[in-house]
Amino acid sequence: MTGSGPEAKIRVLIVDDNAETREQIKKLLMFEPDIEVVGTAGTGLEALELAQETQPNIILMDINMPDMDGISATEKIATAVPTAAVVMLSVQSESDYLRKAMLAGAQYFLTKPVSGDELYSTLRNVYQRKKTMIATLPTMPAVGGERVATAGKGLRVGEKRLGHIVVVYSPKGGAGCTMIATNLAAGLMREDTKVLIVDAKAHFGDVGVFLNLKSPTTIADLCDSVEDMDMELVEHVLVTHDSGLRVLLAPEPDPGALAHPPRGEAVKQVIAKIADSYDFVIVDTGSAVDEINAELFDLAARILLVCPPTLTGVRSVRAILRLFDELNFPPEKLLLVINQVQRDRGRGTRVTIDTELIEKNLKMKALAEIPQEERIVLHAINRGVPVIAISKERDRSPIKELLELAEAVRLNLLGKDEGEQDTAQAKQSSGFSLFRRH
Repeated sequence: MTGSGPEAKIRVLIVDDNAETREQIKKLLMFEPDIEVVGTAGTGLEALELAQETQPNIILMDINMPDMDGISATEKIATAVPTAAVVMLSVQSESDYLRKAMLAGAQYFLTKPVSGDELYSTLRNVYQRKKTMIATLPTMPAVGGERVATAGKGLRVGEKRLGHIVVVYSPKGGAGCTMIATNLAAGLMREDTKVLIVDAKAHFGDVGVFLNLKSPTTIADLCDSVEDMDMELVEHVLVTHDSGLRVLLAPEPDPGALAHPPRGEAVKQVIAKIADSYDFVIVDTGSAVDEINAELFDLAARILLVCPPTLTGVRSVRAILRLFDELNFPPEKLLLVINQVQRDRGRGTRVTIDTELIEKNLKMKALAEIPQEERIVLHAINRGVPVIAISKERDRSPIKELLELAEAVRLNLLGKDEGEQDTAQAKQSSGFSLFRRH
């Protein structure tokens, strides 16, 4: 993060269409020894240009401005300068404004007029949260050997990307699919790679819990308007994690959602339409073989089968593999991950079923095995970050294994000649659907 050394100041950009307001805020901040105003702007377009030029830590952003309002400017800045945190300022305190600001990527919302003490404490708190998040993000080697931060960028309307869809699924409940999915998505993020994670559970989705995200808009809103869906609508529904990861959340459970869950065909259409704007779309699913999952299996380029190393876990995965085989799923579409591997802390011996025995029973090689480290996983969930971002120690389990899994999936998907269409996705309408089989 720019200016993150021990003596660094919090670099602030002030954006307001009122020159007098800009000057008042600047005066409030000028005598704070740890805060530096790096620029002021009177319009959203000017704010976008100055943000890219000055790379501030925090942008104080007014909502109502000419040429581009603060919410639109925030959405663009989240893409252009992902290390900057936006604090929205407005005389409007209605919940609708707050909701729109947070959906656009703002970290905080202040109502004008704001006192000096409230402004100072907000700037310092937001700065520390953003700084901590960026400091704990893993780095991944880019092509050519350079290391780059994994903060992702937002979606550009009309931009064609790789569009690889990976469905994370286990027929056994409690196998850890959400943990695998969130860390796979985070592990795939690079400077030049766009990643989206979708919570496709009809009820009780966990991605929001794992990443500490809430939103009044979810995948259900897109399913309701899938025929007329465009990228502008998608942008308003997606939320952005502090790491830069884009997220499409599942609806909160309520009587209406329970009685009328999203249709499988609509969920499939939503994800298929969004996929071309991302390199990787990671889809977290429930354990049922229902209409939604049937459509997602059909759509996926890869199905990441998560198998806990227990008798019931292996039996459940073996049963779903038989079903996939009956439906003529190509073997390369299925990838196996053994999750929640446990060892005796005293002796170092394995407690759960050995991976070689599981592979022999399933007649399938595992792409990775992930150790069971409940303390680390719970610590990550409590902080609202992926497990791989909880520590800079890359060789620490399960961080090491999760990063290796992300890289293995990336190489598996990109192993084809550039431009060659993935066989599984090319056949997504050719009869692999569970509910269309004759």
